[in-house]
Amino acid sequence: MGRAEDTLIFIDEIQAYPHLLTMLKFLRDDNRFTYIASGSLLGVTLSETTSIPIGSIRKVRMFPLDFEEFLYANGVNEFAVSALQKKYEAQESLDEAMHGKMMDLFRRYLLIGGLPAAVNVYLETKNIQPVRGVQREIHDYYAADASKYDAARRLKIRRIYDQIPSNLGNKKKRVVAQRIEGRKGSTFADYEDEFAYLISAGIALNVQAISTPTFPLIESSGRNLLKLYLNDVGILTSILYGNNIRAVLDDEKSINLGSVYESVVASELIAHGHTLYYYDNRSRGEVDCLIDNYGSLSVVPIEVKSGKDYTVHSALNTFVKNDDYHVKKAFVLSNNREITTKGKITNLPIYDVMFFGAEGDGDGTL
Repeated sequence: MGRAEDTLIFIDEIQAYPHLLTMLKFLRDDNRFTYIASGSLLGVTLSETTSIPIGSIRKVRMFPLDFEEFLYANGVNEFAVSALQKKYEAQESLDEAMHGKMMDLFRRYLLIGGLPAAVNVYLETKNIQPVRGVQREIHDYYAADASKYDAARRLKIRRIYDQIPSNLGNKKKRVVAQRIEGRKGSTFADYEDEFAYLISAGIALNVQAISTPTFPLIESSGRNLLKLYLNDVGILTSILYGNNIRAVLDDEKSINLGSVYESVVASELIAHGHTLYYYDNRSRGEVDCLIDNYGSLSVVPIEVKSGKDYTVHSALNTFVKNDDYHVKKAFVLSNNREITTKGKITNLPIYDVMFFGAEGDGDGTL
């Protein structure tokens, strides 16, 4: 009789057969084969299957390719990425030529995103039109796939999902409950299940508001203020700019890429294991993103700048000076090449977000 590790059985789209999830414990105990199960929107099925065998399944949440993986797909080797990381860790700026190459790849990533089908089509054709076709197809699938709900609830989910790009175009960028169906008096509680579906399905990424920005952030997160991002930046730029690649590649002055840059930073950090929060205070302003650093037991504020005004961040300046928040370091991510530090704030090129360490590392490598 062979060993379990000699034979791998792969069960795809297991969400269509939830009863198989409950059988995995028995199959594992049988110990004849090794099993991997995968499925789209599997988070929803797992959250609603009461008899999941605890301890018998190791869950791995999959994401679109992050920027580092996109580099590998485009022929950048591990040695080059390792050299880039060493530069980042030493806080050394890249030279003009290398910075230009990295920004070109980053802008391509904004167009292509990380959906494997879209990346493969891009590598085969180097043409945006077929890539956009793949992205539109997946976007439509995401928006339509809430089949277990009744028609009224599916419509609410669709409205919330479809409004994500326009919400990101607003100054506050957060979801406004009254806008979802145009009903005055609507509250977040009216759409709790719909938000939970989009987030657990992995097709929307959530950033919670924080009232007291101290470590650990989860202790003071609020449920009623929420930003939602699409899970793939390529889908967002497809919706915003269609087949026009100049809007992104040529750094057009008339185009504000703020929501696009924020989206890619959010998806990158979440893929690295971070839970995201943001801070918005009427008198002190807003900080785009807050994450926990478990190594220093402190909060790390992050500002994302898509334009040339990367040195203007009054809310962040106020935030880091507040002794009650115990901030040890903060970052501004922008197109600027040079890495500079003034006080607690370090300016980094936007592509360096790929080196922000994972949640729970505890090694202070942020």
